[in-house]
Amino acid sequence: MAFVASSMPAFGKADLSNCEREQVHLAGSIQPFGALLVLSEPGLLVVQASDNAQTFLGLDRSPVGLELSALPGNLLHRVRPHLDEPLTDAAIGVRCTIGQGAEEFDGLVHRPKGGGLVIELERVGPNVDLSLHVQQALTSMMACSSLRPLCDEAARVFRQLTGYDRVMVYRFDEQGHGQILAERKKAQLESFLGNWYPASDIPQIARRLYEINRVRILIDVSSEASPLVPRLSPISGQDLDMSLCVLRSMSPLHIQYLKNMGVAATLVVSLMVGGRLWGLIACHHYGPRFAHFEVRAVCELLAEALATRIAALDAFVQAQAEISVRRLEQRMVDTISREGDWRAALFDRSQAILTLLDAQGAALLLDDDVQTVGDVPSTQSIRAVRGWLKQRDRARVILTTSLVRDIPELVGQMPGIGGLLAVPISDIEGDYLIWFRPERIKTVTWGGNPSKPFTVGDNPLDLSPRRSFAKWHELVEGTCESWSVAAQATGRMIGEMVADVVLQFRTVGMLIVQNQLDNVSRQVQSSEQPIMMFDAHGRALLANPALRKLLGGRAPPEKISDFAAYFAQPMLAEQKIGELVRHRRPWRDEAFFVSGNDADVPLLVRADPVMSAPGRVLGFVFLFLDISERKSVEAARARFLQDVIAPHRFAESRIGAASEPMFAALMSIVVENAQLAALEVTDGHDTGGIPRALDAIQSSVDRAAAVLERLIWHASRTAANDT
Repeated sequence: MAFVASSMPAFGKADLSNCEREQVHLAGSIQPFGALLVLSEPGLLVVQASDNAQTFLGLDRSPVGLELSALPGNLLHRVRPHLDEPLTDAAIGVRCTIGQGAEEFDGLVHRPKGGGLVIELERVGPNVDLSLHVQQALTSMMACSSLRPLCDEAARVFRQLTGYDRVMVYRFDEQGHGQILAERKKAQLESFLGNWYPASDIPQIARRLYEINRVRILIDVSSEASPLVPRLSPISGQDLDMSLCVLRSMSPLHIQYLKNMGVAATLVVSLMVGGRLWGLIACHHYGPRFAHFEVRAVCELLAEALATRIAALDAFVQAQAEISVRRLEQRMVDTISREGDWRAALFDRSQAILTLLDAQGAALLLDDDVQTVGDVPSTQSIRAVRGWLKQRDRARVILTTSLVRDIPELVGQMPGIGGLLAVPISDIEGDYLIWFRPERIKTVTWGGNPSKPFTVGDNPLDLSPRRSFAKWHELVEGTCESWSVAAQATGRMIGEMVADVVLQFRTVGMLIVQNQLDNVSRQVQSSEQPIMMFDAHGRALLANPALRKLLGGRAPPEKISDFAAYFAQPMLAEQKIGELVRHRRPWRDEAFFVSGNDADVPLLVRADPVMSAPGRVLGFVFLFLDISERKSVEAARARFLQDVIAPHRFAESRIGAASEPMFAALMSIVVENAQLAALEVTDGHDTGGIPRALDAIQSSVDRAAAVLERLIWHASRTAANDT
């Protein structure tokens, strides 16, 4: 059957042309290693069940039509305490007995979209040694100081915990392709380490489910799914939303995909970093394998801690880059003091401007001038790049990793160049700082030919996603190494720093050449940054509207010596201004400015002498940056560090005194991991993204605490001692 492009194929009805839209969460069936019940509320009447429920649970009739209280065992007793909880974002586990033989089961309870209560039941497995598999694992992962060793340790930890034949840590790139960063496996298996897999291997709808349901299991690709009876939920009249169901059966396309790889069972755990799906921990087994509830709960707990650690390492890399940028800024400030210009520091012999972004060359396009360092294209080609940049939508960072793909008209003019990254350095169109990276001819190893993702036979059953998973090597030309998130952030920081300097030096034109006064004055007046300028004798020349707004109705100072009174610490400000005037020493510091309503506004002060030549001062320029947001971030960090443990301090009502020490010990490691991540994140430059990052860390801690709390409560009690 053919489907139009806009169709949403039902579960099991998709072909490889529309699998992106297959409704995999509406499976209507489960894997046979458990049983599923759907209950109406508040009466707790079983209105829908998996076809195997009667046999699997050892009942003498189908449970459909029975009230939960009529089922032999203590399931109702175990479920009832949780009915006041939302149960919409994650399932809660209960240990219970069912049937005349009082067989023990682990139950997972949640509320799906559309109403009702879902209870998934599976047979009890052995308890997990939390000290071995949680405490030691958390400690070992926290000790890793870079991404690769961390991923390798995670692969080791998860293989030890789960016992699967192969465990891989898999990261997505910007295009959605995935690469195996770390792997632990049986010795006789072929290694997949370093392999890439195309984005089409995991449809977007499946990726969204990975964000909702963090642990997914398939115990046997050859097993027969057990359908839900009736097919449609009597509560909603529609297919049951199985997004949170661990028993949900897999798409036939995914089953075929695994069979082509020779894989019989899988366990996949999501890695959510900063609120997005960063990657997966993929466990493969070459025969049927079942990971029971406690193992899966530990996997989810460790994945949350791993994701938090990844966030911390990412933030650390960016913080280190920021330190290097600030050192470059200081060299520029020193050069201004000595020579009256700043380009010499930007393009000095150290070539720091290149090493910060791992580039081979850079070009500064300012007004009609082009200044370069390193290996760069011709000036004519650089001007052509400027033309391409001017045609693009204005952004803080513009980049390409492939000139061949994005700027084919310039390829012939720039031999050997693979890609570039550019940042605007003023509000004037055409002013850019550009970095160039060389073309890297490299071999990418794919797990199968990405250009031939599937084959289609005459019979729909012949649909086969990538029948061969032999390594396929692709020679990639005309590209450069990808610009990492850290590289993009570094480029943006340098661009903002240079933009500040450019704005300062354009004020020199106003001081030197009077016929340019109107033009330059308009730029200064329109700037959103507060600016105050004085001449060489300390007389006020200009206070732009942004500064007047900051003053809040107060008149700006007439002399530079009066400016100190506008600061919350006037004596310190007087000292700094004195050093600026007498010794030509730039002022770089945080200070509080007293606004017109007597409120102290936190500012970053940038005050510089304007030099026309060594020893000759034309004036002084003050630029201010409102850092209220940064101060808010610091306050948010303090609150985070103080409060993150409070909601999870002992959880006595659930766990009980006997298990409290174990919970406290494990939770302290989780919290310490989160606190370290928060410190790294809030040391970063992108203050706008910090609240979101802190929220993501807090969410991860909350989720980890909930999983740990339920895991310990679950492990510390048996069905027998609560009946």
